Amino acid sequence: MLNIRNTNKSIKVGVIGYSGSINESPVKELENICVKLGEELGKRYVVFTGGRDGVMELVCKGVANVNGFSVGVLPWEGSDSNEYNSLVISTGLDFQMRSFILVKSVDVVVSIGGEIGTAVEILATYANKKPVILLRGTGGWTDRISKVLIDDKYLDNRKMAPVYQAWSVEEVLDIIEKIQK
Repeated sequence: MLNIRNTNKSIKVGVIGYSGSINESPVKELENICVKLGEELGKRYVVFTGGRDGVMELVCKGVANVNGFSVGVLPWEGSDSNEYNSLVISTGLDFQMRSFILVKSVDVVVSIGGEIGTAVEILATYANKKPVILLRGTGGWTDRISKVLIDDKYLDNRKMAPVYQAWSVEEVLDIIEKIQK
């Protein structure tokens, strides 16, 4: 039975990051922080991910641990959904186009590590004027993109949306709380 009564439905949080086996680097090193983030977000919000393996699976596992609600927005027909998604949306689209649906569906995005797909999602979030929270120290594009920020907060001179930097799950939650006020 799904329980979304204890969530703040006014905020939908997307989590993006590395795909790949949860038993291999670089994902396995991020297991604790991903599960913890999923648990904390799952207690408060509806969580959206790409619905597959890697960071997505670990975050959804955390959400499931606290009986939260997670939505997996999958490419293609969704046959590679992780077991922890509460709801799967099989878009029939490729990875990049699926990412735009995810970004359009949320209010804020948290980035953990990630390769080129994560970079595309960070840029798409910003282009759609939505805040991004970089969970620093997780590697990949999440850490790399921080080096090009203008005024430590924007991806271009138009300053369309803030890009926040957090170093812990607690900082991520604090930023989301400030955003919703």
